[in-house]
Amino acid sequence: MNNSEKKWYVVKTISGQENKVKLYIENEIKNNGFNEDIGKILVPIEKIIQIRRGKRIYREKVYYPGYVIIEANLEGEAIHAIRSVPGVITFLGEGKGSRSNPVPMRNEEVIRMLGKIKNDSESCEDILVSVPFTVGETIKVIDGPFSGFNGTIEKINEEKKKLELAVLIFGRKTPLELNFTQIEKI
Repeated sequence: MNNSEKKWYVVKTISGQENKVKLYIENEIKNNGFNEDIGKILVPIEKIIQIRRGKRIYREKVYYPGYVIIEANLEGEAIHAIRSVPGVITFLGEGKGSRSNPVPMRNEEVIRMLGKIKNDSESCEDILVSVPFTVGETIKVIDGPFSGFNGTIEKINEEKKKLELAVLIFGRKTPLELNFTQIEKI
């Protein structure tokens, strides 16, 4: 069987167990010889930078929690093998019940999803930064010429990954623009 017969399906899993389910399905393929019926198995992720205590922490977050995307030809025993994997709830499909016929994804959905995965893995510019600060919050500058000063956040610019804050210097409010990594919560 060739790849033209395989279609993309969405498998609903226990949330938080997507990578385990992927591993179990891969083991099922190796152990029971479903190499021709099951192709790629994807758990779409997005890369996120969080800033904690002035340090960047890179982490990966599942883009579609509770779902695994599988390229497969679901004729014969392959569908039963996937359904019997621990952590698999059901295939997304028409009708009610866990034994409904799986419905493959539309081509537009597959192209959009695969393009998103490719873009996330190739570019670091699209990495999301989780902003742990809020306007009006009092913070401490930990880097740069104003290190050690306390200030109040007045504006957050997520695009530039900078904050505008007011720092008291000699009894006067002085506006500063600093990177997220140059400050920390008090």
